[in-house]
Amino acid sequence: MKCPVCENDITPVKAGEVTVDVCDGGCGGIWFDNFELQKFDEPQENATQLLGNITKNKAIQIDYSKKRQCPKCDDITMMRHFFSARRKVEVDECPNCGGYWLDAGELALIREEHQSEQEKQMAAERHLDELSKKHLETMLSGNRKETERAKRISHVFSFTRSIRYRTRPT
Repeated sequence: MKCPVCENDITPVKAGEVTVDVCDGGCGGIWFDNFELQKFDEPQENATQLLGNITKNKAIQIDYSKKRQCPKCDDITMMRHFFSARRKVEVDECPNCGGYWLDAGELALIREEHQSEQEKQMAAERHLDELSKKHLETMLSGNRKETERAKRISHVFSFTRSIRYRTRPT
C-alpha cells in the first residue's frame, strides 16, 4: 500500500490487538481501517506503542489542501471533515471502505479532545442543540411556511438525541 500523501510504502504496525498502517520514514501519517480509529481515540486507550514508534521525515512538505486518494480503494477520493463536534481536527475518510487517514500528530490531537465516549456524546449533543437553535429561531420568526418547516426540522433533531456520535460497533 502507498501513502496517500507522500507515496512512501506504508508499513503495518501492531498496536495492541490491532494492526494499523503507518507511513514510517515518510510523512508520518497513519491509516486506520474501518472501526480501528475508535480503539485509539481516547486518552485511556493504549496508543503509546503506536505514537512513539513513527519516524517522520521532516524534509517532506505536505500540501494539506490536496485531495487524497484512499490507499486501499482504487480511484476513491477521501472526504475531509472534522472528526468531532469540537471541530479541531480534520481527518480524511474513505466513503467506500470507512477507513481514516490521519496526518502526523492528528491522533494525539484527537485523543486530547475528549476524555471519554460519554464526553464525546455530550459534545455532539451540545453542537446539534446550538446548530438547531441558531437556524430554527430564525425560521420560527418567519412566515407560516418557514415556521412549519422549522417545526418539522426540530422534530427530526429530536430523534438525533438518541443516536450516539461515532458509535463503536457492537
